[in-house]
Amino acid sequence: MPEMQNMFIRHRKYLIYLMVIYIACWGFTEYKTVFAGLLLGTAVSMFNLRLINRKMHAFDDAIEKGNKVKSMGTGMRMAAAIVAAYISMRFPDVFHLVSVVIGLMTAYAVIMIDYFVQNVILHK
Repeated sequence: MPEMQNMFIRHRKYLIYLMVIYIACWGFTEYKTVFAGLLLGTAVSMFNLRLINRKMHAFDDAIEKGNKVKSMGTGMRMAAAIVAAYISMRFPDVFHLVSVVIGLMTAYAVIMIDYFVQNVILHK
């Protein structure tokens, strides 16, 4: 499980770097709604990544103890995405909807890119 924790820390670090870039772009470009949407979507994506990490730890503990395995929290992650989409539709002058949706998928893109880098490039 320490490897999973290291992966989570790495993914969280990459997402924070992306969010810092979004904040800088929000401040220095005229596309404020686009970068605000990316920031909102990525923040919710990071929250969802944290939920997945917590559920995976609970899943691992349940398997080790021989207990019944609970849900992986799909409903909560979907609810967070719906709230982010609602916020962007409620305040279209602040958040760009398509950017929020792209931001929601950012954590999954980071996971795939990290997998490719760690397993294909570094461990030939």
